[in-house]
Amino acid sequence: MSREHFHFVTGRLAQVALQETVQRIADEIGFAYSIGVMPITVAALMTPAWIARKIDLPPETTRVILPGYCDGDLRPLQQRCQVPIELGPKDLRELPEYFGQAAGRGDDYGDHDIQILAEINHAPRLTLEEVRWQAGQLAQAGADWIDVGCEPGDPWRQVGDCVRALRDDGHRVSIDSWNAVEVEAAVRAGADLVLSVNSSNWRAAVDWGCEIVVVPDDFASLAGLDQTVQSLTAAGVPFRIDPILEPIGCGFAASLNRYAEVRRRYPQAEMMMGIGNLTELTDTDSAAINVLLLGICQELGIRSVLTTQVINWARTAVRECDLARRLVHYAVRHGLPPKRLESDLVLLRDPRVHRYGRQQLDQLASSIKDKNYRIVAEDGLVHLFNSRVHLQESDPFRLFAQLLETSHDNLDASHAFYLGYEMAKAVTALTLDKEYRQDEALDWGYLTVPEQSHRNRKS
Repeated sequence: MSREHFHFVTGRLAQVALQETVQRIADEIGFAYSIGVMPITVAALMTPAWIARKIDLPPETTRVILPGYCDGDLRPLQQRCQVPIELGPKDLRELPEYFGQAAGRGDDYGDHDIQILAEINHAPRLTLEEVRWQAGQLAQAGADWIDVGCEPGDPWRQVGDCVRALRDDGHRVSIDSWNAVEVEAAVRAGADLVLSVNSSNWRAAVDWGCEIVVVPDDFASLAGLDQTVQSLTAAGVPFRIDPILEPIGCGFAASLNRYAEVRRRYPQAEMMMGIGNLTELTDTDSAAINVLLLGICQELGIRSVLTTQVINWARTAVRECDLARRLVHYAVRHGLPPKRLESDLVLLRDPRVHRYGRQQLDQLASSIKDKNYRIVAEDGLVHLFNSRVHLQESDPFRLFAQLLETSHDNLDASHAFYLGYEMAKAVTALTLDKEYRQDEALDWGYLTVPEQSHRNRKS
């Protein structure tokens, strides 16, 4: 059986780099290839219809690989080539990953079995419309339940109206209160879960007719938990157990042990972990903490987490938990580390940073035949080059000063602003070890806000 023959389409500027990269992959994987260099400098400017008029396809070709920037209707090219057409990566340095030389995730990625309860804190202080708006945002981010957080003191008279409105909006609702009057009103209005119950109020819970969350009377010793569980089981009340997660410095490690102990005592019981005690009370971004805690939950069979989004560094905690539960479910199911599976959770630094290297970068710069500036950031330096200059500096202010001294005939105010904006992104990328690509947003995982390229703005 003959090998596959891939025909790679590119522009003149990327020809040398593409040849070197594809040769390495072909040697390792074992396929034949050819490279079609189109009569254009920058491959990103090509369209499928334009390629269809220019392409010269070897007869042995089994598949055509286009640059990832090549947007548009592929049908004209498909009709011309009569072989499968694929969009490859936008950066040719990512071709090894594209051809499967890095670990990938299977078709079952995305499955999950952990529910997210998202608390609306201090709900009595908010208007009904504010509560409904928050609930909509939380559900959109991935929340399965909206937890209505009440406050100590007199019962909240509008709790029933609030729960009813949330139910009418299609949300599953839990009520977070120790006040029996509030809880009863919320349950009558449609709340399906009550937080929380211990030996002091389990008898009232028998009459609520809904699921409850059981907590120990004393967190450190788990005192009272067994008695409450036994009483509720005898009464036929459904429940999930939360041994209570403590913040770092207040018994965090011991509280993790309690979750493991409760799972040992009650191997079939539903359990919940209130993870906000860690994400809200730790001076660090919450994403990695959420991944770690949901990994613990997945391995211990804890099928629900309670989180909140009050403090600024945890303001997207629900979205993080939604991504994290999919990641840890896949990792545990397949018995592998959760690595190279969910780049949307890598926020500050990138999963990998590609380099041209000095030789390839010099070749790239020397192949430029026009006055348009290209910017590359690697090895602590910002490179700025066109057909006339190749400048490099760690400080963009000094780099721009050099540019003014050597070449400034195509530097109007708009172009200078553009270069300043791009170099600011380049320096940010160098500072944080991120990938920089000219005319593209830096990759901040699920927080990335796409940018319209300067090239498209001008067209």
